Amino acid sequence: MHILEHLFLVGEFAERERLLSGLTLEQVTFRPEDASHSIYDELWHIVGYQQSIIEPGGAPPGDLFPTVAPEHEDQWHQLVRVFLTGARAAADLGQAPARLAAEVEPGVTLADELNCVAVHNAYHFGKIVALRQRIGAWPPGSQSG
Repeated sequence: MHILEHLFLVGEFAERERLLSGLTLEQVTFRPEDASHSIYDELWHIVGYQQSIIEPGGAPPGDLFPTVAPEHEDQWHQLVRVFLTGARAAADLGQAPARLAAEVEPGVTLADELNCVAVHNAYHFGKIVALRQRIGAWPPGSQSG
């Protein structure tokens, strides 16, 4: 396993797919009192930043967080799929050492950028776990309250 697979998908804490599993639309859109964002908001933010790095030349991220909540559970599942696909693409870059070594701007390699994304993702996944705990949806697979 390359370090990028470890950082983006499976290591240091629970697998990302598991962290995002078993949630309803009501749970992912609920924002507990005193919380700055919902679970959906946090993942939406992760996806925006992650995609801006793994798809160079794409549209730069606009808003930092969504301005509207999803109306259908399928929108949540689609966001999870986009995250997991992007995380897999980032991890797969570990198989392309020359590409990782390429500078994306003077003095900054793609590997540097991906390490920043992994740290950013870890921070927001910590917030997602804390939100899941607050709403009684932790660990994944438990009965939520």
